[in-house]
Amino acid sequence: MAKAMAALSLLLLLLYLSSGGGSVMANEQKTWCVAKPSSDQATLLANINYACAHVDCQILQKGCPCFSPDSLINHASIAMNLYYQCKGRNHWNCDFRNSGLIVVTDPSYSNCIYA
Repeated sequence: MAKAMAALSLLLLLLYLSSGGGSVMANEQKTWCVAKPSSDQATLLANINYACAHVDCQILQKGCPCFSPDSLINHASIAMNLYYQCKGRNHWNCDFRNSGLIVVTDPSYSNCIYA
């Protein structure tokens, strides 16, 4: 009887997973896109220009929560993440010619909340 219950439980679990029931759990992992620390200044600037041509980067303006620290790596990370989030969080939307890095730890700080 115990073997039959175990087999039935396994069968129900497999049916649940094959029907897409387990996919919600797999997609709950929140991810962000940041600039690789090894990126050079020209690449970071190009990434800011590209991302901000496609998404609203107003939070990077002076006086806004994500302006400080006023550094290229910080601004590039925020702009790249805005682009990545807006475009559907696909790994290719964080490539930026191999200068982007997908992270699972929220990079938000102070009043600067990463989307």
